[in-house]
Amino acid sequence: MLTGLFRLHGLFVASHPWEVIVGTVTLTICMMSMNMFTGNDQICGWNYECPKFEEEILSSDIIILTITRCIAIVYIYFQFQNLRQLGSKYILGIAGLFTIFSSFVFSTVVIHFLDKELTGLNEALPFFLLLIDLSKACALAKFALSSNSQDEVRHNIARGMAILGPTFTLDALVECLVIGVGTMSGVRQLEIMCCFGCMSVMANYFVFMTFFPACVSLVLELSRESREGRPIWQLSQFARVLEEEEDNKPNPVTQRVKMIMSLGLVLVHAHSRWITEPSSQNSTVETSKVELGLDETMPKRIEPEMPLWQFYLSRMISMDVEQVITLGLALLLAIKYIFFEQTEMESTLSLKNPMSSPAAQKRIADDCCGKDNGLKHSHKSAAEVTVTKEDTAEVIKPLPVVSVVETKFVAGDDVFSNASSLPSSPAPQVQLPLDPRPTEECLSILRNPEKGAQWLSDAEVISLVNAKHIPAYKLENIMESPERGVAIRRLMLASKLPNPSSLKTLPYKEYDYSMVMGTCCENVIGYVPVPVGVAGPLILDGKQFQVPMATTEGCLVASTNRGCRAIALGGGASSRILADAMTRGPVVRLPTACQAAEVKAWLESPEGFKCIKEAFDNTSRFARLQKLLIGLAGRNLYIRFQSRTGDAMGMNMISKGTEQALSTLQEKFPELHVLAVSGNYCTDKKPAAINWIEGRGKSAVSEAIIPAQIVREVLKTSTEALVDVNINKNLVGSAMAGSIGGFNAHAANIVAAIYIACGQDPAQSVGSSNCITLMEATGPTNEDLHISCTMPSIEVGTVGGGTNLAPQQACLKMLGIQGASKENPGENARQLARVVCGTVLAGELSLMAALAAGHLVKSHMTHNRSKMNLQELPGTCTKKAA
Repeated sequence: MLTGLFRLHGLFVASHPWEVIVGTVTLTICMMSMNMFTGNDQICGWNYECPKFEEEILSSDIIILTITRCIAIVYIYFQFQNLRQLGSKYILGIAGLFTIFSSFVFSTVVIHFLDKELTGLNEALPFFLLLIDLSKACALAKFALSSNSQDEVRHNIARGMAILGPTFTLDALVECLVIGVGTMSGVRQLEIMCCFGCMSVMANYFVFMTFFPACVSLVLELSRESREGRPIWQLSQFARVLEEEEDNKPNPVTQRVKMIMSLGLVLVHAHSRWITEPSSQNSTVETSKVELGLDETMPKRIEPEMPLWQFYLSRMISMDVEQVITLGLALLLAIKYIFFEQTEMESTLSLKNPMSSPAAQKRIADDCCGKDNGLKHSHKSAAEVTVTKEDTAEVIKPLPVVSVVETKFVAGDDVFSNASSLPSSPAPQVQLPLDPRPTEECLSILRNPEKGAQWLSDAEVISLVNAKHIPAYKLENIMESPERGVAIRRLMLASKLPNPSSLKTLPYKEYDYSMVMGTCCENVIGYVPVPVGVAGPLILDGKQFQVPMATTEGCLVASTNRGCRAIALGGGASSRILADAMTRGPVVRLPTACQAAEVKAWLESPEGFKCIKEAFDNTSRFARLQKLLIGLAGRNLYIRFQSRTGDAMGMNMISKGTEQALSTLQEKFPELHVLAVSGNYCTDKKPAAINWIEGRGKSAVSEAIIPAQIVREVLKTSTEALVDVNINKNLVGSAMAGSIGGFNAHAANIVAAIYIACGQDPAQSVGSSNCITLMEATGPTNEDLHISCTMPSIEVGTVGGGTNLAPQQACLKMLGIQGASKENPGENARQLARVVCGTVLAGELSLMAALAAGHLVKSHMTHNRSKMNLQELPGTCTKKAA
């Protein structure tokens, strides 16, 4: 139960960082402002002096205090270095600094609020710094940094709080009780210091449980790339972070000892504070002294005639020796941390990352590696950024490899031979043992920040996965490079396949998996190269487009290219966007059909639509609700939300808005129950008449006029034959088949090829291929051809999903529409829809001409039949290959 409470607390703090931070700051300010209600209006400092007890200051006390201050500063410096090992030089350091500063400020405000005298606390500051333990921040930060998305950050912080929270709470309680013993010593200065120490521990605990996790969650959220929505902290050094749940779980024996100690200390405090009667015999005398010496206790200006700034400048110049030593040490460590840590970082990474040296590169090439070559992808890791120019030039030189194709493209024979011989060795001077080491030793090496996964062989990593110490789905994150994680997963999978060498020709190297993890695919074992052809130039709306098409169907690109040529010779095609609205259709249920009808009527009213639109539009700066289409079936309501989504395809965006709108609807109608956010009324990735009639995504139309001469010379047919075949095939034939949106020859061919090349969702080619192709004779002699394609449901986007991958981005750049449009949001996605529609027009024109001329079978026999002897190719199902 206690663990569940801490989990809920951690989830709340991580999910509402702004509220927690503002609340903490507000509480501090309120307590500062409430100081006016306390009885102490004595102000010390700021050029005012207060009466002090004359005490003899020994030189030994000064030496001890100076040493203590220096130790405290060095201790904090090493705490920040430990935070830096998590992979960020500044982010977590700043968060830790906020924690220390806020703890000190908050504890000072609390003590001042309780009307305690603060004189003499400057000697207590070193002890306060020694009480701060940033290792707790490190432990919680490891949970947050082992995440791939912001949602996972929140859940990991909650899990870390559930594991670490009870231990932290008990530790803070024990510290307060132990330090609190000093408040009963009778020594005034010691009592002040111990009181301040207790309040500091409590304030640090409060800030750590609220302010620090909120800061970490907020910083990581603000550090996300705004355009691609990808966490920039997902770097190679962060991939070594492993969730140390077993180590962080409290030891029952230790917890029991702490509980017994706490109970004993509570009894000591109770006996000293409540059982013993306080002495009050001198109260009258002290009161009279205070009354008589009232004027003496009033604060007085030290230098009445000197300005405030001049007074403090003179004080700074006339510092004591111990103050100069302490300040000088702090400045030296700060300069070292800011300006000279980069060199140490480079040398540390060169020891941790074997990719920094050419020797390691050569070993990787010789072994057909499973590691990331680095410095060849556009998205470099932090470790790659810190290498020198000379190392970079050495790394990117061509490697002397005999079998270049096998090294770059396939896994190679060595992948399935000896696991320990793979390039899993660490720095060149370390030789891994041939036999796997014990699991406990491997686990300690993995969790050692100075070593990590690169000090383990693949066989040892596999043993850790089998022992459940490493989640198999997080191999890419935990290994020193995602590519090695993919290679190890292939090794684990190979032994479970009917043919262990099945993955040999499935490539996995030289791919930027950082763009895949948490976005595009899970449990990655490689990638499938698909041939990409180009059709064009397509003359569309006065612009030329070279259209990329990824396909394995012969003749498709050639046929589409012929259609583009015919359109270009005819003067080009024109296109228009008819509508732009992605849809989501949830299903909700009411107690009765009559109540469902009432909700339907309210949604269709201007008041209801305005209320739902306001809730929907508040979820995104791009999503704008345009229309609601409501269907009723008994007690069920099917609500089809239609909204623009900018340059994104928009399913996630509109789903978020739909959820918020349904929550508002439930507030209006509490008896309404949401059955599913998608009730197939959208409809997504399924043939549906509603998409054909109402449209979904981008609705587009394109047309072209092909002169009779081009029809005869390029298309090898006549306008009359084309019109006749189109009527009887695309219109009558599709009607006979009961087709929905299939009044075309092969629109799905072109849609799927462009979708695969440009990073769209291939499954959405189902609805996006809805198309009606119309042809008719035109011109002065009725011999020219007018052709048009109307496509009401093209579901495309130029940001998000597969469009983040580099090859797909290259295809989008070919069309000049990669990413979001800065001048007119949504224009790039609409342009892609127009290109799809125009290319479908070209494909329809060419295929229909081939059918009309009787060339279809002949062309496929010529261009779509392999001339190779497939029995002799490796990887085919032949006796020789088997």
